[in-house]
Amino acid sequence: MSCEHFPTHTPETAPAAARPAMAATASHLGYLPTPVRTMAESPELLSGFLELNKRFESSTLDALAREVLVLTIATRNACHVCVAMHTGRLTGMGADQSLITALRAGAALDEPRLEAVRLFTLELLATSGAASPEALDAFLAHGYTPRNALEVVLGIGTYTLSTLANRLTDAELDEQLAPFAWA
Repeated sequence: MSCEHFPTHTPETAPAAARPAMAATASHLGYLPTPVRTMAESPELLSGFLELNKRFESSTLDALAREVLVLTIATRNACHVCVAMHTGRLTGMGADQSLITALRAGAALDEPRLEAVRLFTLELLATSGAASPEALDAFLAHGYTPRNALEVVLGIGTYTLSTLANRLTDAELDEQLAPFAWA
């Protein structure tokens, strides 16, 4: 159930400035996710998140590394909607179930390169961006670049925004995501 202070908008009830973003999202995904419907209360938030997400998706981090980052943020911030959505995305990508299980549990990953993303993300969060030289060197040692390190910051910002908005509005889990619900 969504928080009583934040309506779950339809395209007809949303502020006019949010409607184009809602229509584009529905066209892209085939349905209008509840988080988009609740974020629509603030067209600035909705368009800001969607633009940041577009930029993050076009970064030089590979798709699997991006999803590791997103699920790391989602579990850390306890966003059940994001955990379900990105579990579904990883499943659709054919990711190994052991990877998904470990990410959902906040556990170490078997793949060292992906574990480097997870650990660097957590380091940046724990230090408010003041990662130790050792943490940055460990990330870079797995083939990542300084550009990738900054793209991790972009991903953290994007998905911190999303997870906090979803938690604040108590966004409901859409039925399309029910198979990937986080217990």
